[in-house]
Amino acid sequence: MGKLTIVAFVTFFIVDILIIVSIATPDWVVSDIGGSIRLGLLWSCQTSRGRPETCYVPRLCPEWLLVLICLLCSCLCVSTTLLLLLLGTWSHRLYNAARWLGFAAVVFLCLAAVILPAGFHMAEIGSVAYQLPPSYSVGVSYILFIVSIFVTGAAELCACRLCLSHHR
Repeated sequence: MGKLTIVAFVTFFIVDILIIVSIATPDWVVSDIGGSIRLGLLWSCQTSRGRPETCYVPRLCPEWLLVLICLLCSCLCVSTTLLLLLLGTWSHRLYNAARWLGFAAVVFLCLAAVILPAGFHMAEIGSVAYQLPPSYSVGVSYILFIVSIFVTGAAELCACRLCLSHHR
């Protein structure tokens, strides 16, 4: 396995971890006004003053449901890309498929980034689409998600370079 393959594999692996952690944690949108609320895609948590934190499975608005689907699709694309990068050691044609799946992951992540703020109208936030109220802010899950987009771009560049190096 060449150095470029290892770099592509490691960066795509980091992307997979970032996406999984961002989906699994309830810190997409947070607020500390009147207690604490942490909104996520799989669950949300709320703390009232003096009471223990209560977590629940949220009823997602259609936009956030679509974001969850996009993130799961991107995770599937990245995981398959990892497998193809490993198998590409024996058949270099698989690197091209890995590159295209990596590109699909970028597309799904960018779609999720555009669609997520459209869900700010949901009752828990109580704002309008694409405008987060001043009492709320983005949480660590959202930040990890944005970082995953940039790392996916870097991983895709490595995969493209890998394909070019094997076509010579």
